[in-house]
Amino acid sequence: MKTVLIVLGAIVLGIIVLRWFAFRKIKNTPLVADHEKILTLTDKNFQQQTKNRLVLVDFWAEWCAPCRMMAPILNEVAAELDGKAFVGKVDVQKYQNLATKFKVRGIPTLILFKDGKEVNRFVGVKTKDFLLKEIGKKK
Repeated sequence: MKTVLIVLGAIVLGIIVLRWFAFRKIKNTPLVADHEKILTLTDKNFQQQTKNRLVLVDFWAEWCAPCRMMAPILNEVAAELDGKAFVGKVDVQKYQNLATKFKVRGIPTLILFKDGKEVNRFVGVKTKDFLLKEIGKKK
C-alpha cells in the first residue's frame, strides 16, 4: 500500500512539473508582427471591412498565449489568400464592444464572415490547412 502511494505521488508530481514547463513555454511565446495583408479591425471600420467580402476575423488579446501561437498561422493564411478572402484581427481589450456584439466568450475565437454575416466560428488554436479548407468552402 505504501509503495502504491509513493508511485501515485511521483506520477502526480511529474504531471505537475510537465504542466508547469508547458505553461511557461506557451506564456513566453513571442508576439509576432502581423502580415501586411492582415486587416486591423476596429469598431469604426469593422462593418465596412467585412461588407461584400469573405473575412476570417481573429478575436485576440496580447496577453493570450494561444492567441500568440495563432499569429504566425494567420500570417501564413493571409499570405496564401488570393484577394477573394481576407484575414482580419480584433484586439478584444481595445474593442470589447465588438467581442460582446459577436458573443466572444473565449479567445482566440475566429469567426468567418461572408458579406458581413457570420457563417462559421472556430474557438482555439487551428492549423493553417484547416483554416484554408474552411475558407475555401465559403468562397
